Amino acid sequence: MENKPSENFDEKKDSASQRSLNKTSIVISSLALIFGASGAVLGWMGYDKSSTPITFLGSGPDGNSANFVEGSIADIADRVSKSVVSIVTSTTTRNFFGQDYSSSAAGTGIIATADGYILTNKHVINGATKVTVILDDGTTYEDVSVVAVDPLDDIAYLKIKDVSDLTPATLGDSKTIKVGQQVIAIGNALGEFQNTVTSGIISGTGRSVTASDGSGYNVETLTDMIQTDAAINSGNSGGPLVNAAGEVIGVNTATSSAAENMGFAIPISSTKGMLTQLIDSGKAERAYLGVYTVQITPEVAKSYNLPVSSGEYLYSPSSYSAIMNDSPAAKAGLHDKDIITAVNGVKIGTAGTVSDLIGEYKPGDTVQLTVIREGGEIAVNVTLGGYKN
Repeated sequence: MENKPSENFDEKKDSASQRSLNKTSIVISSLALIFGASGAVLGWMGYDKSSTPITFLGSGPDGNSANFVEGSIADIADRVSKSVVSIVTSTTTRNFFGQDYSSSAAGTGIIATADGYILTNKHVINGATKVTVILDDGTTYEDVSVVAVDPLDDIAYLKIKDVSDLTPATLGDSKTIKVGQQVIAIGNALGEFQNTVTSGIISGTGRSVTASDGSGYNVETLTDMIQTDAAINSGNSGGPLVNAAGEVIGVNTATSSAAENMGFAIPISSTKGMLTQLIDSGKAERAYLGVYTVQITPEVAKSYNLPVSSGEYLYSPSSYSAIMNDSPAAKAGLHDKDIITAVNGVKIGTAGTVSDLIGEYKPGDTVQLTVIREGGEIAVNVTLGGYKN
């Protein structure tokens, strides 16, 4: 049966094209443990002006073209593991009888800067009253704050106070990944606070899945996911998916409960815009465009009689416009039934969706969209806005 397209508002990151994969039960891979003590209230902290730059991939060869050779997995895992942390959270709840109970969950994080910015999954720290970070060598930090969360994706940003000598990971380029490319996943498997390593390949890109925490209550639609057969186990949420050059290309997030050898990671490039803002100002908002779109596949192109087989179609099946009022898209003059095929020259498709490609930028940045309108190709410059919850 032919898949039907569905609308996608870039603020909400709804599924753009319902694949059969959506029917698979996906479980976000944090590990819950039960304890009896209550935790302290999580404190928010101010910006530390001594923050150091993020280690982004340089202008040299693309690490996604590298392959593992004999012994290199062990070498890369040893090097990257110094940038992978265990995250333990405590959550206090009160029962019907007024008694407080504390539960604890274990996840994983990635060191983004030497002075303590940590990248992890939002569901790892959701509802936490206390967050503890444990380094690969066992060093423990309890003065940890949640400084930002991505409203459009399962990503959170933490900050350890008063550190300066952590080992940051190198963040690669997820826009150039290839199906079949070799990768390793590193994480705090099973909540044992000790990193484990699994290896495999990228099995697919651009996947849309519906994830839950196993309870059936916390359900979230995740789009543009990297699919891998490298084992992602309970507790691995927030850990890195790493290429053969030792660069982080994804944030491990979910594993299938119904199919073997199927794990999912969020492309690292979509996290860089908010990370850069945190480094620059200590605050962060997600950049957004403000449109409803349909992700174009060959089937969608045929159904709508479109001139291209990839990109995103600005279309809303309701009586409302696909362009949000007073949005960056509206101010830039985008029209209903425009087709966006590239962001700053990067083609939409295997490199990512409009929303994820824009995630590399900050509110206030101007990007150039390649747009097909009434059969002709034009360039539209858009100054991105900041997402408001």
